[in-house]
Amino acid sequence: MTDTMTEKRISVYDYGTAGPFIEVPVSQLGDISELLERRGVRYSVQDLAISFDGEPETTVVDFGRGADGSAVQAILDSVR
Repeated sequence: MTDTMTEKRISVYDYGTAGPFIEVPVSQLGDISELLERRGVRYSVQDLAISFDGEPETTVVDFGRGADGSAVQAILDSVR
C-alpha cells in the first residue's frame, strides 16, 4: 500500500518494546482499517493526529507487543 502523502510504500516499524506500528495519513485510515479487519489483524489507532508545516494530518496505527510486523507488512504490500 502506498502512502498518499509521500507516494512511498507504507512501512511497518518496530522500535523498542511497544511492538510494530505504521504512521499513515488520516485520510487513508478508513482503507487501512478495512484491509486490516478483513485480514483479522488486531490494531489500535492513537487518538492524536498531527500535522507538520500545514501538511495533511497523520496518525499512528499500533499492532501491539507480540504482533508479527512482517506479516502486517506483507498484507500492506499486497495492495497497490
